[in-house]
Amino acid sequence: MGGAMTDATTIQPSRVSPWPRRWALLLCALTFPLLWVGGLVTSTDAGMAVPDWPTTYGYNMFAYPLSTWFFAPWDLFVEHGHRLLGSLVGLLTIGLVVAVWWTDRRRWLRWLTVAALALVIVQGVLGGMRVMMNERQLAMVHGCTGPLFFALACVMLAMTSRWWSAGGATNRRSMGVPLAATALFAYLQLVIGAQLRHVPVTVSPWAFAGLVKLHLVMAAVVSGHVAWSTAAVWRRPAGPGVLRLLTAGLSLALVIQLSLGACTWVVKYGLPGWAFGWLPATIGANVADGLAQTHIATAHSATGSLILGLAAAGATLALRFAAFAADTSPAARPTPANSISANSPSAN
Repeated sequence: MGGAMTDATTIQPSRVSPWPRRWALLLCALTFPLLWVGGLVTSTDAGMAVPDWPTTYGYNMFAYPLSTWFFAPWDLFVEHGHRLLGSLVGLLTIGLVVAVWWTDRRRWLRWLTVAALALVIVQGVLGGMRVMMNERQLAMVHGCTGPLFFALACVMLAMTSRWWSAGGATNRRSMGVPLAATALFAYLQLVIGAQLRHVPVTVSPWAFAGLVKLHLVMAAVVSGHVAWSTAAVWRRPAGPGVLRLLTAGLSLALVIQLSLGACTWVVKYGLPGWAFGWLPATIGANVADGLAQTHIATAHSATGSLILGLAAAGATLALRFAAFAADTSPAARPTPANSISANSPSAN
């Protein structure tokens, strides 16, 4: 038999349908704005602007009058928009499930899309329970599940991409490890950030200070892992271009995130004591729930999710390249049964 056997995870590029990739790309493109709008709901404390669920003031969610929605108070506008966008993301997830099951033979990818659908359903139910029970703790859990779904969507986009089908030529396992660690610590940092964004007013100053310090420590950990990941990719001249692009975006997002974090502290709590000597005092004048405070804090939260998604996609592709290289390396190829080593006894 002249045809070489291929690994079960390898897809011939000519047989790859573009539809799973298109659905996954659209899902990622709309999930990120959903996280942004969800952050606005938290920043403006609009979670209870619509007190019923799944209806909106008695209307079917999709039949709520547009004129009333557009000219409604800001908190109602944001909360109802968050519900509509969340429903659209749920429908896109169903579309991705259908596209993968219809065109892709990879069984594990099929069930991964089912897991994504289950996760988005859980996320919607958590949002509804938060409204029905008026429970801020559920809002925090809801805020932690959203970035997790976004990371899963980014992973599925990587798995349906052309880079996944093309594979790689060199063992790059060392690049996948730091990227996977970056994704893990980025998610832990998001969980700590959710705790800070939903901290109750009754929390003790000691507990709040502890959360802030833990958040700062985790920021340093994530920064170190982003630097590690970027160095692991860029120090190899022949590194895959997609990984270079992802780590460059990861580094840029980190710089933006650190800047937004500092700005968030200033607009929420004012300047630190050591800064009053060389910065104008007016910089520390804050307006509670003002425009700057609302949008900077929301951007900080959303950028954290972007870091998570980029790291998760990068780790997925890097580990895929490593597995592909291991399967195609000369050492991994089986020795033909009829070959005889020159140094074996039978050769003499």
